[in-house]
Amino acid sequence: MEPLTHITDVHIHVQPWREVKPAVLAALRRGHEAQWDLLLSVMDDPARLLEILDRAGVWRAGLVNYPAPDVMGFTDATNTFAARYAQANPERLLPYGGVHPRFTRDAAGDVDRLVELGIRLVKIHPPHQLLPANAYTDGLVALGQIYRRCEERGVPVMIHTGTSIFPGARSKYGNPLELDDVAVDFPDLRIVMAHGGRPLYMAEAFFVLRRHPRVWLDVSGIPPGRLLEYFPRLAEVADRVLWGTDWPSPGVTDLRRNIDQFLALPLSDAHKKAILETNALALLPVAR
Repeated sequence: MEPLTHITDVHIHVQPWREVKPAVLAALRRGHEAQWDLLLSVMDDPARLLEILDRAGVWRAGLVNYPAPDVMGFTDATNTFAARYAQANPERLLPYGGVHPRFTRDAAGDVDRLVELGIRLVKIHPPHQLLPANAYTDGLVALGQIYRRCEERGVPVMIHTGTSIFPGARSKYGNPLELDDVAVDFPDLRIVMAHGGRPLYMAEAFFVLRRHPRVWLDVSGIPPGRLLEYFPRLAEVADRVLWGTDWPSPGVTDLRRNIDQFLALPLSDAHKKAILETNALALLPVAR
């Protein structure tokens, strides 16, 4: 296989951990005790993150941020954090942000302000924001306004699917089938389905992915060695699969190890290259 020099990890968590609730911080620390000081330094120093990416052979990384004050502790300040952090290397660091549908007073305007900040992708996290991904169908007008404005501005939306172990999270909101409504109602919106519904909703996730050509699958949070157990027909949709790790979430300790485990899967070189490199470039082109 030709060398992979443009790997994009579309899903890592570099966030203002100083905002995180104590119980959430304890969950983040579990399993990372030996590298905890390093992780804390990464949250304040982009140079440390770039060193880690270089050692892992990762070119770009998407910095997942979103407000979730009542569950995680993150406020709207997480958006400014992401934008400023990414300024250290706009080509390699992709800032993500969010608008909380239950707290915003100007949903469309808040999306516009994210774009002005330089945010590349909007994150909706149903289990942490305590709402279904299709809550606009049941009266949460602001959520529909967020989707509509992102559709109009050409900004992709990443939606968490699957469970969450953090204190206060509601995993019942992680069913990817709710993205079927979103894709139907906002047909030009590019939707990134984070985690593929793992570990409970893979069949629903695959259905949504195959039905809607503007839905992408982010495989972060799935152990790479088990990816084809979760999605045996992954090759059928390989042109819309995005590489991600969820680092440094619980259970994800090493970026390079995850890549090597993925490369060991019985997929074609073309599919591996698409998933690791070219698909992300199609969705999130290089900043100019």
